[in-house]
Amino acid sequence: MTVAPEPRVLLDGLAYVESPRWHHGRLWFAHWGVGEIVAVGLDGRHEQVAAGPHGVGWSFDWLPDGPLLLTGEGLSRQLPDGSRQEHASLADLSDDWNEIVVDGRGNIYVNGGCDFDAGPGDPPGVLALVRPDGSVEQVGDALAFPNGMAVTPDNATLLVAESFANRITAFDIDGDGTLSNRRVWAAVDGFPDGICLDAAGAVWFADVPNQRCTRIREGGEVLDEIALDRGCFACLLGGPDRRTLFLLSAKWGGPDGMDEEFEHRTGRVSVAEVEVPGVGWP
Repeated sequence: MTVAPEPRVLLDGLAYVESPRWHHGRLWFAHWGVGEIVAVGLDGRHEQVAAGPHGVGWSFDWLPDGPLLLTGEGLSRQLPDGSRQEHASLADLSDDWNEIVVDGRGNIYVNGGCDFDAGPGDPPGVLALVRPDGSVEQVGDALAFPNGMAVTPDNATLLVAESFANRITAFDIDGDGTLSNRRVWAAVDGFPDGICLDAAGAVWFADVPNQRCTRIREGGEVLDEIALDRGCFACLLGGPDRRTLFLLSAKWGGPDGMDEEFEHRTGRVSVAEVEVPGVGWP
C-alpha cells in the first residue's frame, strides 16, 4: 500500500457535501441542508449553479443529452427556467431515493431504501432502472444501505457501495439495462459511501466512520489510502487530467446530530493529486 499526498483544503465552511461530479471544467456537488448545487473551480472560486431539495439524502447527474436529474422523494429533471418536474414515477418502488448514475446509453440507475435503523436480517435497499424511453423497473433489492455507484467505461458493469454490509457489489448490465450476476466485487474493512473508478480498474471509496478515503482493486486489496480529520462522505477523480482526487468530508455525529452539524458548518472539499487518472464523463 502507498500513501497518497497530503490533501489540501479547496473549500471550507460548508454543511454536508455529497454527490461530486466533474462537469464543464469544475467540480459540482450537492450541498445538503442548504438546498443547492455548488460548482467550484480548482482556484476555489465557487457559486450556486442550481437549486436542490432542502433535505438530505439526494444526488444528481446528467443525461447524455444534457438535462440535470435530481433524486430525493422521486426522480426529477431541471427545466430551462430552473424549475423541476417529475422525470419518472418511482413511487411504487420506494418513498426516497439516494444515489444516481447514468450510463453511456442513457440508462438511469437510482438506489433507495436507505434506513439507519434497518437490521442485518432484511436489508431494505432497492435499485431502480429508468430507461431512455421512460419505462421503470426494479432491478435490485436486499441492499444494505446502498450508497455510491459507478458504471465501468464499457457500460458492462454497475458497482454499488453497500455501506452497512462492508462491501462493494457488482452487477452485469444486460443489453436491455437490467442487471444480472450479482456478486461481491470487494469486501472492505470499512463502510463504503461515495465511490469512483480509475483507469486501472481500481475504486476509491469514501469512509465516514474511519475518516479516510481508500483505493482498492477487485477482491479488496488496499492500494492507497488518505486519512482525514473528519468523515469522508464522497470522492471523485476530476480536474483537466482526471488526476485530482476530490474529497468531500464533514464531522459526523450520527443521524440524530445532523441538524447540529448543519449549524457548525464542518463540511469541506479537499484535493489530492494522484498518479492514476479517473474515468467518466468529461
